[in-house]
Amino acid sequence: MIIVHLPAADASLNGGRAAPCRFERRTLGAQEPIPANAVWIDMLEPTREEDRRVEQALGIEIPTREESQNIEPSEVLYVENGVRYMSVRVLCQSGTESPKLAPITFILKDRRLVTVRYDEPRSIQMFINRLARPDACPASGDYMLIALFETVIDRAAEILRLSGERIDEVSAASFDSKSREGADVGVFRSTLQTMGMEGTRISKVRESLVSVERMLLFLSANTAGGALGEELKGEVRTTLRDLQSLEDHATFLSSKIQFLLDAVLGLVNLEQNKIIKIFSVAAVVFMPPTLIASSYGMNFKNMPELEWAYGYPMAVAMMVLAAVGTYSFFKWKKWL
Repeated sequence: MIIVHLPAADASLNGGRAAPCRFERRTLGAQEPIPANAVWIDMLEPTREEDRRVEQALGIEIPTREESQNIEPSEVLYVENGVRYMSVRVLCQSGTESPKLAPITFILKDRRLVTVRYDEPRSIQMFINRLARPDACPASGDYMLIALFETVIDRAAEILRLSGERIDEVSAASFDSKSREGADVGVFRSTLQTMGMEGTRISKVRESLVSVERMLLFLSANTAGGALGEELKGEVRTTLRDLQSLEDHATFLSSKIQFLLDAVLGLVNLEQNKIIKIFSVAAVVFMPPTLIASSYGMNFKNMPELEWAYGYPMAVAMMVLAAVGTYSFFKWKKWL
């Protein structure tokens, strides 16, 4: 599917800078040509025929899905015939239990932007909604590319904020003595699962941010011929600073998750130790009475207590006193 974004009004140049305007979104038919004034050509799950249409119209090559999934910088960030090809990984399905990184290819030629994607990240939809507003973005592909990645970074910041709130909730519940009383294995299992999912989500956000940072550095370094104006270079530097601060925040959240995982595992060990201590104390407390009962259970003929009328009460009293004495000794030593 080929979706084009056209300026809803004429975009004039003011000192080399395209004036902001509102964009019109249109889905092209099977035989409909690529409009000459299209600023952003968004290719969603394109077929080979759609790839050829865009290639012929713009004189570029559309990378395959497999090529966009490479991780070597030379394979995903390169310049060919004056056209910049950049592939990044954007977080997709972030609100589910199985978030993933979706590879998206960005092609920038003659201030016209082409995107090739096979998923629908929330950040892309947010940017599309933004373009429908007046004065959304200058009618130029390079400005649109930077604005798009500002939206990607804003979405990453929102995901990290939500993850941080969930981590704080779990942290408060884990260290609250009242809520921890009577906690069973299911509660600890749920806590570990939550921390594991949040850790996976945060690690994917950080991986996506690293991919975007690498692309922005490549974009700012490959500006031969004045492809990027000074104002746009300044926006790139600002975006990089925001991105790096988010990376630091993601690292902080990851370390916080690791601390909470260690703390929860420590609480699990404490609960297990309590159970083991109960069985250990019970075994020790009943050990002297067992010894006494075993002694009188021996089949010896010469045991005076067997013929004594108070022999049985005496044996019971000895067993009770032995159990109480052992328990009192444990309490005195503060082992209980």
